[in-house]
Amino acid sequence: MILFIKLLLAHLLGDFIWQPNSWVIHKEANKHKSIYLYLHILLHGFLAVIVVGEISFIPYAVLIAVTHGIIDLIKLNFQKNKTKRTWFVVDQIAHLLILIGVVLLYQNDNLSFLWFDNRFWILITGIILVTKPSSIFIKTIISIWSPESQNSHQDNSLANAGNYIGILERLFVVCFILTGHFEAIGFLLAAKSIFRFGDLKEAKDRKLTEYVMIGTLISFGIAILIGLIMQSLLLQLL
Repeated sequence: MILFIKLLLAHLLGDFIWQPNSWVIHKEANKHKSIYLYLHILLHGFLAVIVVGEISFIPYAVLIAVTHGIIDLIKLNFQKNKTKRTWFVVDQIAHLLILIGVVLLYQNDNLSFLWFDNRFWILITGIILVTKPSSIFIKTIISIWSPESQNSHQDNSLANAGNYIGILERLFVVCFILTGHFEAIGFLLAAKSIFRFGDLKEAKDRKLTEYVMIGTLISFGIAILIGLIMQSLLLQLL
């Protein structure tokens, strides 16, 4: 399980945290001719070796990198504007299946750097998972319902404020679960609802209201699920 968590961390860092949007745009435009595709592949292999911390894992890291590149190349060649959501899900599932396969193949119990214990890997992976990766997943999933609002007041909002609010609320939810304060999740959800009520009432847009509700509930649901999984894994280490 810890090996999978480490590889998941490497995947999150390589696919979401340290892959600029400019790389994604260039890859979509140039496909196999894009230099960033190959830099992306190398990054995944490098991260896999670093997080596992075992020289014997290098061949498996190469396997992860090569298969990652093949999966990405298939997605780049077959996805269309209307099918990007579907290919995003298929792409991520394929990558996770590869990681699971590597975990089943690799035989070595010495999987930790001496200065990091297993709790560190669980915590850091969970924290990163509820930040940018969850934001991209939520945005991709709910984009099918994205309303075209004509209200000018939305232009006055801070740049990427909604994204940062979502990240912060998920981090708070995870902290509340890990510290055993489940009731605080209800207060957080209520507080957000109160602050959003004024904007939604002023907008008088039912589609916008439903869109915000769906995004909020998915965001809280993801955070609760990740928090509970982290809590369960940490308890097993006690």
